[in-house]
Amino acid sequence: MEDYRHGHGEWTLHRIQRHAFLIGLLSTAWFFLKTGGKPSRASYPCQIVARANSEVWLATYVIPLVTFLPRRTSVLLSGKRAYIIASALIVASAVATIGWWYFRAPSQEPQIMAETDIGVTLTGMSASLSPASDIFVVSGTTGNDGGVDRLIDVMGRHGLPFYESPSTGGNKGQDGLIAADDVVLIKVNSQWDERGGTNTDLVKALIQAVLDHPDGFEGEIVVADNGQAQYGSTGRGGSLDYARNNAEDTSQSILGVVDSFSGSHRVSIYLWDTITTRRVEEYSEGDMEDGYVVNATANLRTGIMVSYPKFKTRYGTHISFKEGVWDPESSAYDDGRLKVINVPVLKTHGGYGVTACVKHYMGVPSDKLTAGLGSRTHNTIGRGGMGTLMAETRYPVLNILDAIWVNANPRSGPSTPYGRATRVNVVAASTDSAALDYWAAKHILLEAAPEGADKTTVDPDYDEPGFFGRWLRLSLQEIVRAGLQATVDEDQMNVYISR
Repeated sequence: MEDYRHGHGEWTLHRIQRHAFLIGLLSTAWFFLKTGGKPSRASYPCQIVARANSEVWLATYVIPLVTFLPRRTSVLLSGKRAYIIASALIVASAVATIGWWYFRAPSQEPQIMAETDIGVTLTGMSASLSPASDIFVVSGTTGNDGGVDRLIDVMGRHGLPFYESPSTGGNKGQDGLIAADDVVLIKVNSQWDERGGTNTDLVKALIQAVLDHPDGFEGEIVVADNGQAQYGSTGRGGSLDYARNNAEDTSQSILGVVDSFSGSHRVSIYLWDTITTRRVEEYSEGDMEDGYVVNATANLRTGIMVSYPKFKTRYGTHISFKEGVWDPESSAYDDGRLKVINVPVLKTHGGYGVTACVKHYMGVPSDKLTAGLGSRTHNTIGRGGMGTLMAETRYPVLNILDAIWVNANPRSGPSTPYGRATRVNVVAASTDSAALDYWAAKHILLEAAPEGADKTTVDPDYDEPGFFGRWLRLSLQEIVRAGLQATVDEDQMNVYISR
């Protein structure tokens, strides 16, 4: 039986290969099914071949049939010819649908390429392997010019609605990210002033976007970070009220942004530096104090002692970064209502090469408490510790990478004085922290780095111990181990560019 099936399969394949009509028909059907509603898939290698076969098939069989049909209808509508005509008409309809998807060009459709202000060309990509991670990029934005709205638009056009809503359309849907009653925690970089901190124009636009929820926002927004009460621009840790900030108006601090919404909206700040040395237990253990929960057992793979903040906001909401929103009346957590949006600034780092989405989570744990317990968190970054932290606390629903101004000088960050920054005017987003870090390091930092500089520290493909490429992969392993979608393989990345 096995020999017969093997021989029969070869005979069938041989017949198909010799039958030009059938090859064309199957290629056209394949092109239609695999391209679907994503025109970018038409650039896959297999799709290019299928489209070429389809074009030959259309020219050879469909077009002549269409012109011949009025004169010989009675002859053609019999036996195999009727089947051929029916098949041709069905597939021709499919091809017309493909053409509409592939060649349409709405005014807001993202561009395949965009050139940044420093001449770096960003190119869209289509994944050839699955599962794939999507990266959404807006070029030519200063943060206060509608760039966030454009980012949300390009996300929505490619299957990631920003707003969770019972109604579907545009940038909203049941699988959206932010619901109307969510508590949204915007994690920023506060340890450094000037261009070393998250762009405050970007933060302001993001807050407004959340407040503009189409169903009416009834939740709460908290902008927070832990500068670790050490080092930084002041030598004492972070601040959300610097005199010199990363914005078009450099006097605009995070506190100033939040204050501009106060009175009419539930928007507040919380600098976790103020509680980073206070160890507490969870609300469920009866501890209502603000502070840090610490797991004093170090992770066997990465060495990290996972720690995270729990605190009460200005409006009385109790938040555990790991467990969610605590309801004192029901003594229960609402895990799904707390949404973290991770908003780092892209820059080099003297010790770990690159600061972006993954490294930015160093602003979540307590470095001081864990150091006192024998496993300083900052020292675990090179072993993938931030990946463990992300996986075991709360993974962001979205990463928005601030690459408006970057520090592209290898080993010179994370501090970034105005004179050391490079203006790129790019904002990028993804639900995959590792993929976004890989892409931004490779296509922005590497390209923007000065000629002659040692670029190995920012090269995500330089996979040697102690370098960014290695610890990013170790972090990736921790994220994937938790069952989350993450990759550093460009064959598994879709990159959508808008300008």
